[in-house]
Amino acid sequence: MNLVAIVGRPNVGKSTLFNRLVGMRQAIVDNVSGVTRDRHYGKCEWCGHEFSVVDTGGFTVNSDDVFESAIRSQVMIAIEESDLVIFMVEVATGITDYDAEIADILRRSRKPVVLAVNKVDTSEKMFGVYEFNSLGLGEPFAIASATGSGTGDLLDAVLEKLPADSKIAEEEGPKLPHIAVVGKPNVGKSSLTNALLGEDRNIVTPVAGTTRDAIATHYNKFGHEFMLVDTAGLRKKQKVTEDLEFYSVMRAIRAIENSDVCILMVDAQQGIEAQDMAIFNIINRNRKGCVLVVNKWDTIEKDNNTMKEYREALERRLQPFNDIPIIFTSVLHKQRILDVLNAAQAVYDNYSRRIPTSALNDALLPEIENYPPPAWKGKYIKIKYITQLPTAFPAFAFFCNLPQYVRDPYKRFLENKLREHFDFKGCPLQIYIRQK
Repeated sequence: MNLVAIVGRPNVGKSTLFNRLVGMRQAIVDNVSGVTRDRHYGKCEWCGHEFSVVDTGGFTVNSDDVFESAIRSQVMIAIEESDLVIFMVEVATGITDYDAEIADILRRSRKPVVLAVNKVDTSEKMFGVYEFNSLGLGEPFAIASATGSGTGDLLDAVLEKLPADSKIAEEEGPKLPHIAVVGKPNVGKSSLTNALLGEDRNIVTPVAGTTRDAIATHYNKFGHEFMLVDTAGLRKKQKVTEDLEFYSVMRAIRAIENSDVCILMVDAQQGIEAQDMAIFNIINRNRKGCVLVVNKWDTIEKDNNTMKEYREALERRLQPFNDIPIIFTSVLHKQRILDVLNAAQAVYDNYSRRIPTSALNDALLPEIENYPPPAWKGKYIKIKYITQLPTAFPAFAFFCNLPQYVRDPYKRFLENKLREHFDFKGCPLQIYIRQK
């Protein structure tokens, strides 16, 4: 599938155009410049043709800012990866030095370029569009990405210039598992994603809160294939000061909702704190598989029992749902990062496991007979039949004569017996008691 990159200096409306093309509010938009920091992918369909669109951070030159130099390298990667570039400029400011520099880079890249002049929302502003012919990148297209004016003509030009061989819409392949990397700010989520991918896909700096968008990347190595989603760090509500971070937190929560398995990262030195538990509860409430990764393990002083004691302390903290794979890693030294992948894959296999009704009844009915539900007000409860429900997560229905009298402790007993007989490590189970 063809890839189209949207580039330009900060605050010309790249993310607004990106959101319009992909048809949803996928990239964060704010009137502060420098909001978008990573490359951000989405799909656009126009006149029966589908192509991928990548939104990039605002391109600046000769800046010492730690983020801006990283953004520059991200934009260069996006230009290299793409088949066509939409170069965005703004009508009100005319051609700035930045615009001239970017135009020079694009001419040298020999990529097809479509020039979009944004914020042309009145007929008077149309006269300012012709000035951009002097950039030497072909005819400029007047658009207003906020209202969608002129984007149809722009997309027609994009389709015209795209290489013809991959214009045919691709068939939908099998659904890939979505694995989200979540946790507090600065625990090493982007570093883990970059280490797994083997390239600097996401910006990493020592500043907490560098990642703002949830960024999905197709991963296909070492026999594993899935969508890997790096998310913004989730901090306590009262510490979220700017609007931007609020959007980032919402985006991270949506990434959890749309994932199958979450890799929850915690800092080995801080241990599992209240905010980590809050994120764990979001994962649990959304019924997602979970792998717990203790990062920065190289910074801990160790003896023979350190790992065992740390693991036991974590399991006590996570009760009652403590049947979770725990991996101790140092992403910086690439220590045990492949174990994280294998654990995530194993949890996904458990998450999507379907157990035949006959196997369920053969395993659990004898257990229930040995330890039946306690009688309630002189009434005996008989569970006759068990089946797995056709839900996205593992859920089971137990049919009995008096479902209203089955209490939570007995439901926990049933869950423990299910885990004993069938491998559901890392997956929350839902137990329903139904009238037979």
